[in-house]
Amino acid sequence: MAPELFGARYWARRPLLTRAEETGNSFTDLLDLPAVDELLSRRGLRTPFLRIAKDGAVVDTKRFTSSGGAGAEIADQVSSDAVLRLFADGSTVVLQGLHRLWPPLIEFTDQLAADLGHPTQVNAYITPPSSQGFSPHYDVHDVFVLQVAGEKHWTIHEPVLPDPLRTQVWTDRAAEVAAAAEREPVIDAVLRPGDALYLPRGYLHSAKALGEISAHLTVGIHSVTRWAAAESVLDLVRTLAAEDRSLRGSLPLGIDLADPDAVADDVAAVVEGLREWLGRVDPAEVADRLRARTWAQVRPEPVAPLAQSAAAAALTPDTVLRLRARLRVALRDGEEGPVTLLAGRRTHTFPADVRPALAELLAAGELKVGDLPALGPADRITLAHRLVTDAIATVPDATVADAPAPATPAGGHDGAHGGATGEHR
Repeated sequence: MAPELFGARYWARRPLLTRAEETGNSFTDLLDLPAVDELLSRRGLRTPFLRIAKDGAVVDTKRFTSSGGAGAEIADQVSSDAVLRLFADGSTVVLQGLHRLWPPLIEFTDQLAADLGHPTQVNAYITPPSSQGFSPHYDVHDVFVLQVAGEKHWTIHEPVLPDPLRTQVWTDRAAEVAAAAEREPVIDAVLRPGDALYLPRGYLHSAKALGEISAHLTVGIHSVTRWAAAESVLDLVRTLAAEDRSLRGSLPLGIDLADPDAVADDVAAVVEGLREWLGRVDPAEVADRLRARTWAQVRPEPVAPLAQSAAAAALTPDTVLRLRARLRVALRDGEEGPVTLLAGRRTHTFPADVRPALAELLAAGELKVGDLPALGPADRITLAHRLVTDAIATVPDATVADAPAPATPAGGHDGAHGGATGEHR
């Protein structure tokens, strides 16, 4: 299905079940059962990267964590033998935050967030045969369910609260959710490896493993909503209206706050004053606040600190710079002064004369240091060094072996060379 068609028919509207035979997917390139065992036994996981649930309830973390022994005495580390006992007894294992732990899912989730324009996360749910981990509930974010191993019976019901916000969790409506789960489902199906299920936030769901170990990935999409824009507007009005002396004024001496009529006129004045300030809100500033909040949640491609540091120390005009993958960037010009580069959750300020070079790199995506326009040789190296050490650009295929050899204690020649290097820095 074309993304545009999915966006028009399903996104934030209704569920969609897609079978493996329609797509040819298996999802085992993202995660498989041996990978789950590796994560549970050899990766030094700590809470909250692991949850365990049984019969709809979350298991106390003390039942599956312990100290890691000498040199690793922190007490909240996952105990693989305790997990074994709980899993064999019918508990579901939930691996959380895999978009920060497992390399294939780091790449997949970061790219998905870039494609969707909304922050993403990934959890894995591993359920023993014929077991159910969680009772019917809804999520406050959209999800893609990707079945990785085994079979799981899913039951989906209409929302009790369409489009819930992050503060409107299902446990606040537990009775409504339980009643709705008794009604006719909108989807009642068994997911097999390679099947995918999309659920907008709010749709009730529960799942039960069938005759073997079942594993699925839940890709959570933290949608940027109109309510997020409303919050940005209210934050902005709160800041702007604080400059209004009439709104800062004191209530009358001796006022009786138990009498609503005593404050009615003041409340009316406040409402009218805020309405006026709402009319002054700049949509561009609201959009910028939304951008900053969203970009702060989206993770660009990780960088290799040692390799990139070594590459930054060995830059030449022939060194290739590549804009850091999945880093969201935008250039903002000052009136006449420095240039601002918005890059993910950070803001960088550069001298005005490097703007052509930055604009060219952002447009091309990849450029040799010697091809950075409108700068002299030394300034190109200086700019490139900052771009790499600030993780805005990377040197492709850099390794730690790229570090420059130590200077020989020779004398005059090395002193002159050192001066040139200092100028580049």
